[in-house]
Formats: sequence, C-alpha cells, structure tokens
Amino acid sequence: MIGKSSALSSLIAIVASTAPIDGVVAFVQVSSVSSVSPPSSRSSALEAAAKKKIFIDGEAGTTGLQVRDRLADRDDLEIISIADELRKDVGERKRLINEADCVILCLPDDASREAASMVENDRTVVIDASTAYRVDDDWTYGFPELCEAQREAVRSSKRISNPGCYPTGFIALTRPLVDAGIVPPDAPLTVNAISGYSGGGKGLIGIYESDDHEPWGAYGFSMNHKHLPEMAKYTGLRKQPIFQPAVGSFAQGMVVSIPIHYSLLREGTTGKDVHDALSKHYEGSAFVKVMPLGESGAKEAGLLERGAFLRPDTLANTNNLELFVFYSDADERMVLCARLDNLGKGASGAAVQNLNLSLGLEETAGLMP
Repeated sequence: MIGKSSALSSLIAIVASTAPIDGVVAFVQVSSVSSVSPPSSRSSALEAAAKKKIFIDGEAGTTGLQVRDRLADRDDLEIISIADELRKDVGERKRLINEADCVILCLPDDASREAASMVENDRTVVIDASTAYRVDDDWTYGFPELCEAQREAVRSSKRISNPGCYPTGFIALTRPLVDAGIVPPDAPLTVNAISGYSGGGKGLIGIYESDDHEPWGAYGFSMNHKHLPEMAKYTGLRKQPIFQPAVGSFAQGMVVSIPIHYSLLREGTTGKDVHDALSKHYEGSAFVKVMPLGESGAKEAGLLERGAFLRPDTLANTNNLELFVFYSDADERMVLCARLDNLGKGASGAAVQNLNLSLGLEETAGLMP
C-alpha cells in the first residue's frame, strides 16, 4: 500500500509534468490525502483583483491631495498613480485612465475635457471636479441629495460632474423650497458667502500662508461668476442669483447665506414652514443635516460661537453639510445659511461620495468621522 506522503509526492510529480491548458490549472482532490491548502498568495491575488482601481488625474493639486487622503486607508480600493516624470505624458495618462475603474479629474477645465476624451471603454467612471461639465446634460450632476431620483442617477452614471463648493450650499438650501412651491422659480435671490482660502488653490494658499495678505476680501464683482449657471440650473430658478463671494484668513470651511424677504415667498409662509420643508427633504440623509430652528434653537444647541457667531470652519475635514433657518415672522424676513467644508462636501468629500455610489460601494465609506 502506498503511504500518504508517497501519494502526495506522486500527485505533485504528475501536476508538475503536466502543462497547463489555456492558462487554467486544475486542482485535483485525492481521497487518500487529507487536505491540500491553497497557497496564501492565491488569496492575496483574489483580494487584489476584487479591489477597484482609482486614478486621480491631478493628484498633486489641492483637491487631488484631499481625495487621495480620503482614500488612503481604504482596503477596497487600489490607487494607481502616475510617476512624477510622466505626469505630462499623454500616453501614460491615457493608459492609466483606461486601466482604472474610476478616474477623478482634479484639473483645470480644458485639461479635464482633454482627459475625458481619452477614455476608450464603456467601463471607466469619470468624476470631473472642474466646471467643464457641470451644466452639460450628458453628465450627471454629482449632488446625490438634490432630489429623490438623483442618487440613483449618480449610481448608474459613468460621467459625473462634481458640484462647486458655493453652489453646494446654495442649491442645498434652495432646491427643496422651489420643489415645495415656497420659493417661486422667478424669485430674484441674493447669495453672500465666505470661504477658506484653500478654495483658491495653491496660489491663494501661498498668499495666505505668507505674512502679507488681506484679512478678508470680497470678489466676483464682474457679476459673471463661473458658478452662476450651475446655481440656476439645479435649483430650478429662472434667474441667476446675485452672488457675492468672499475669502477669509482661515484655511478650510464655508458659510453660504441667502437673505430673503417674505414677499419673495409663497404667501403665508413662516420660518417654520421653510424649516419643515428642508427637514422633510433631507430626512435620513447621512451628510446633510437641518439644524434647530432660529437663533434661539441654534444657541440652545451650542451651535453659535460665543453665543453669536456661525463659525465657517467647524466642519473642516468632514463631508457634512449643515443648514440653518434664522427668521423673524414679525418682520417678515429670514436668512438661510449652509455651513460646509469647501474641500469636503464642497469638493473632495463629494467626489469620494460619488465614487462610492458609482462603483456600487457603501455611500458613506471613508467619509464618516
């Protein structure tokens, strides 16, 4: 009788002398051998094959670095990077773009258009963080909380335009009120907003991290800011708002404010009506939260610094978005405020949320505190 060790040796010899057919190796189970453990390298290979490949085109920029940081600890993703000396090599970029399951473009508009044109398959998801495609009907707007159907639209899309930071706050406050009939589509709205200096990219970061910079500065006086088409299209407004952005001497964070006279709203509207409409729209949302009503509610919840100030940097490094309704029914006026991280829900956090949805992963993966 042949012993187990002899049988195993014979089996190994047979397998070793048999050439694999079409690259397929057959595993044979012999009853006289108790078990043959697969190599540990095989399980590692299977795990690697299951990971989704992500290429960040422009990963050295402000948004690209933030996206990479948010993905760095994910064990379900593999980040593929271009060598520094090949960053401008079109052929290498094209190869990586088509190898990836998802490409996040953190580039200027023209460079994003060029990169998007390099995709030669129907598999790769492209998420563009520039303004190049934000009002393009062939691209899906990447604000899943926009309306009931938007999350599924993002989930099924291969071309997703990441929202701008200021529009995220403005649209989050306005779209539910237009849908509810509280804000008429022809309402002439005004938006005042302040952002951390990181929103200006490396140039502005360099200025504000030096000794010579303004403490605060309003800009956008041309009345033709690049965010305006996006702000009108995804709120359902027929008129572009008057938009007054500003930058402050803090790195990350943002407050977007919309002052409204009740005469612009549906007759009989109260502050509570507005708060209820927003609360209903975002009920169950992982990232968008409607905060307690009015100044008194915000004070009681400890949301105002020194009992008075709405700090813009409270949500830095998160994907959260907080909405506030400050109002006076007696005086018939209110101010709606959105607070977010301009590099989080306003940029890289939103890109990761859209990546998760488009690749069939858990929407909150890598984004919860």
